[in-house]
Amino acid sequence: MGVISELIRAEADGTISFGDYTLASKTKKDNFIHGGDSYKIKTFQEITKLERNGMFVYESVPGTAVSGLDVSGNGISFQAEGTEDAEITLGLDASTEYDVCINEGNVGTIRTNLGGKLTVSVELEAGQPASVKITKHNAQ
Repeated sequence: MGVISELIRAEADGTISFGDYTLASKTKKDNFIHGGDSYKIKTFQEITKLERNGMFVYESVPGTAVSGLDVSGNGISFQAEGTEDAEITLGLDASTEYDVCINEGNVGTIRTNLGGKLTVSVELEAGQPASVKITKHNAQ
């Protein structure tokens, strides 16, 4: 997978990929239009952050590269890559339970806070993307 040299791009399957954890200084790209939404990305070694239409979507500390980000009404899925373990915070529905799976393993059910944020720790090592899938608990 690797870093996204253009910082953010649309994929043929309708998802987006973004982030470059190799950058020494903060780099950003604003007004990336995809699916009628406007995205803003900030990324470098220490953090990667994505907003959609001015609303928080994704943040990782330290920075990561994300591929295949797919946001639906029932949750979010993507692959993340970085040089070390990352704390990833996602913007979802407020006060809602979500089932969390990392690399096909069920981590458990986590409830978002009143602001809709959900944070997970993901074990990462360079060249080995981790698969993250978060779905609403009991969603059909």
